[in-house]
Amino acid sequence: MTRVLLCDADGNLFPSEEPAFDASTRVTNRLMEAVGSPRRFDPRTLRLETTGLNFRTTAANLAVDAGRALSGAELERWVGEEKREVSAHLARVLRPDAEVTEPLERLQRRFGLAAVSSSASSRLDACFRATGLDSLFPRERRFSAEDSLPTPTSKPDPAIYVHALKALRVEPYQALAIEDSVPGVHSAVAAGIPTLGNLMFVPDPERAGRRAELEAAGAFAVVSAWAEAEELLSASSVPAGVYA
Repeated sequence: MTRVLLCDADGNLFPSEEPAFDASTRVTNRLMEAVGSPRRFDPRTLRLETTGLNFRTTAANLAVDAGRALSGAELERWVGEEKREVSAHLARVLRPDAEVTEPLERLQRRFGLAAVSSSASSRLDACFRATGLDSLFPRERRFSAEDSLPTPTSKPDPAIYVHALKALRVEPYQALAIEDSVPGVHSAVAAGIPTLGNLMFVPDPERAGRRAELEAAGAFAVVSAWAEAEELLSASSVPAGVYA
């Protein structure tokens, strides 16, 4: 019954999480100084604490933890600063990856493809251009919890998946979400969408733990690469051309 693949972007379609955290950590540490917190992060620690969340949620949570809630204007300023720095860095460092593009090119002959992300649209645009995935995921099939909703949110809130289903005119059972993070799996499952975990860009030392976490969050299976996802989906009986 699957008609469309709803793909998380960061850490799933491209290895953007580690370089993004390199840039985001610099902004986060300036934020920590500004709110009077002694906490400072390195990229790995920030990634492990906040994978699957967007910077808006991270910044608001860290400020509250420091005892200094940000005003709406302050939060918007920090979000804008992080968007600019991270998007520019990702545009410089990301490259096309045949292990992603080739399986997806074959899958798009049988399924519709869409991206469903917590990240800002400007960041997604930079990543899709740099990785050569623009044509497989055109802008009208990119859904951002930061920019596509009336009120910005972040996974594990299912709102962005619910929005994507409505925009694409598919029912939850007609979609398959593919996620690399626990908040992402929680978000898709809460929207009623069958969810596949993907470890392709998860660092090797973290894979065993992440697999167990994704399964516990509700992923019905976990694959190690897009080629494995393609093999799993090829075993289904969905005919070509079912999604317009």
